[in-house]
Amino acid sequence: MRASRAGANPLGSAAYTAAQTRIIEAALDLFAEHGIGGTSLQMIADELGVTKAAVYHQYNTKDEIILAVAQVVLARLEAAVTAAEAERSRPRAREVLITAMIDLAVERRRMAGILQRDPVMLRFLENHEPFRHVMARVNRLLMGGGASNPRARLQAATLAAAIAGAVIHPLVLDLDDESLRSQLLKQARKLLSLR
Repeated sequence: MRASRAGANPLGSAAYTAAQTRIIEAALDLFAEHGIGGTSLQMIADELGVTKAAVYHQYNTKDEIILAVAQVVLARLEAAVTAAEAERSRPRAREVLITAMIDLAVERRRMAGILQRDPVMLRFLENHEPFRHVMARVNRLLMGGGASNPRARLQAATLAAAIAGAVIHPLVLDLDDESLRSQLLKQARKLLSLR
């Protein structure tokens, strides 16, 4: 997949134009409702009240839009990992990363379902080297240096799954963001014995 015309960094740190941002937001809404496979460029154009040619003017393919949608989250996740890696102590690094992961998951609840369950997005992320690289860094921090320790690996996997799954679980859909964030952070700390 090629990067969009406005972006250069594979994790999307380049700013999007206003038109591209509107397309990304419309695509995100439609992807959440219909899935990526069930969303066409025409549907995105209709959602925005523009022609399909106007969408093509910003992004040459649907794959470029998928990449841009993924980059919204990936850029934030990369920034969180970088901040965590800058911490001097391993426990503090994990705390910084977990807090940022929870903030991102709660903020982008509708994106969480797409990232976790949409088969098109899953295939894309599986083959996207920048995503795999960032996730390797996330996992290394979550494991606290215990990559060979089965307990550390299971804790990291459980924590990542808990954060990702909790924000889209039917039992918490009616919780406000702050309540969800607070409770997730408490549970994460218990799980990893951070506090």
